[in-house]
Amino acid sequence: MVEVLLGLLVLLTLIFLMMGVRVVKQGYVYTIERFGKFTVSADPGLHLIIPFMDRVGRKINMMEQVLDIPGQEIITADNAMVGVDAVVFFQVLDAGKAAYEVSNLYQAIMALTTTNLRTVMGSMDLDETLSKRDEINARLLSVVDHATSPWGVKITRVEIKDIRPPHDISEAMARQMKAERLKRAEILEAEGDRASNILRAEGDKQSAILKAEGKREAAFRDAEARERAAEAEAKATELVSNAIASSGSQAINYFVAQEYTKAVARFAESPNAKTILFPVETTQLIGSLGGIGELVRDTFSDAKGTVDTGTPIQQPREQVAVRRPTVPRTGDTGR
Repeated sequence: MVEVLLGLLVLLTLIFLMMGVRVVKQGYVYTIERFGKFTVSADPGLHLIIPFMDRVGRKINMMEQVLDIPGQEIITADNAMVGVDAVVFFQVLDAGKAAYEVSNLYQAIMALTTTNLRTVMGSMDLDETLSKRDEINARLLSVVDHATSPWGVKITRVEIKDIRPPHDISEAMARQMKAERLKRAEILEAEGDRASNILRAEGDKQSAILKAEGKREAAFRDAEARERAAEAEAKATELVSNAIASSGSQAINYFVAQEYTKAVARFAESPNAKTILFPVETTQLIGSLGGIGELVRDTFSDAKGTVDTGTPIQQPREQVAVRRPTVPRTGDTGR
């Protein structure tokens, strides 16, 4: 009988000890209540409590958590209805306050974020709500964090997930964006045409300047060439004049006959001329040739000394009769 009582006592002692042992998991903090009153926070690890006097009140998650704020309709300052979704990142810093200062921590943070989201975005225009998300996030973070600090909660971040404007406003914004881009494209194209015209005008200007300089240089060279030619012509004329002055009329006849003969030869060399019409009498040409022969004989006679200079050589000239072709008259064609 005694052994049974001892065994029962040992069993009750083991059960009592097991009831007083609590193991707290990593990332959590347990609140210990004695007779229903919060006494201490149990950190992760092994803890001993007094059975039937102490008990675990709340198991608080101390890790950073994410709370999804459901979508809601918000009216902006310019009376545009937009749908907004958001998320809140928070972390419990004081387990006792998070467990006993607020009834439902998650519901409280959600309601607080929703009301402040309406307040912040309701004071802004539609364009501001779409372009100033960072400003909205910063204002929400400041307001919600200040409001949840008595609960032992730290709001680390508030992010706007999505902003959905009405369908007609979305279409208007799309048309506005398209018009803006077309405007930019036209401006860029106009600037490109302007730059192209400026460059083309600069090129034409440089080309005209270079052409003018080339013409001026060519005119200078041409004038110089004409000056040199005039000097050469003057020199040649001077030499001819000296020759005429020393030789008399014989040199003049020689030069005239030589140029006349060259002119007649050029008429004969023409590839397109089948019939040559001389503007002068043929007898004049023959007489000129005879004069050239006399000049040559006189020159050679003076050089060799075989002919007496006082007695001129008389050469009979042939009388050449040139018969001009008879052109029939117009009235005689029928005869």
